[in-house]
Amino acid sequence: MVGQMFIDRDRIKNGIFFVIAILIIGVAFGIQLLADPPEAAPFDLLPSLLRGLSTTITLTIWGALLALVVALFTGILRSSPSRLLRSISGIYVEVFRGTSILVQLFWIFFVLPLFGLTLSPFQAGVLALGLNVGAYGAEVVRGAIRAIPRGQIEAAIALNMPRSMMMRRVILPQAIVRILPPFGNLLIELLKATSLVWFISLSDVTYQAATLRQSVGRTTEVYTMLLFIYFFIAYPLTLGVRWLENRRQWAT
Repeated sequence: MVGQMFIDRDRIKNGIFFVIAILIIGVAFGIQLLADPPEAAPFDLLPSLLRGLSTTITLTIWGALLALVVALFTGILRSSPSRLLRSISGIYVEVFRGTSILVQLFWIFFVLPLFGLTLSPFQAGVLALGLNVGAYGAEVVRGAIRAIPRGQIEAAIALNMPRSMMMRRVILPQAIVRILPPFGNLLIELLKATSLVWFISLSDVTYQAATLRQSVGRTTEVYTMLLFIYFFIAYPLTLGVRWLENRRQWAT
């Protein structure tokens, strides 16, 4: 039956709230550490490292939102019957998948001002992360759309559905549940890629770690704590995506 598959919006919202709640708890824990710093090594390094935590989390959230919008929009264009739209979107995907995200970050931050477009380090970071991860996500969306059973599309055509309505009510609801697992992986990759923004002087946790290492010289302890910080940010995201995966409804 056309449109039989749908996403349980309440469960998705609950999953999103769960992830946000975990992140809020993590930020609150970081603030508590800043207010009452521990004295035992290596935990005495945490207050300095966590000064960049809010930047890392904010970059991840805004970069993920931009990547999601770009991926959905470009993935739909990649499935368009128009050769021109497929070509334009294909060029974007191949350029951003085929070049280094660090070079893209430098290009956006250092080269765009030469053309009259100056961005702050945070804006450049969000744009580079969103466009890079969005290019990978676009291919995921395109693959999910192509995986929709042909019978579903033919049934929609038989009902004389316009293409826009067919995309909105038949194809995308089924494609979204298929893109959830790979999008979860891309979210984690985006989080880890935020560590590159310290090259443009953005004070994330990696920047704080580099500064701290130069000042105290405890390299092993500094970067071990940094590993744990990234893990404790990424793991709630993994749990949230897994929770959504367990509650998704697949098309039959």
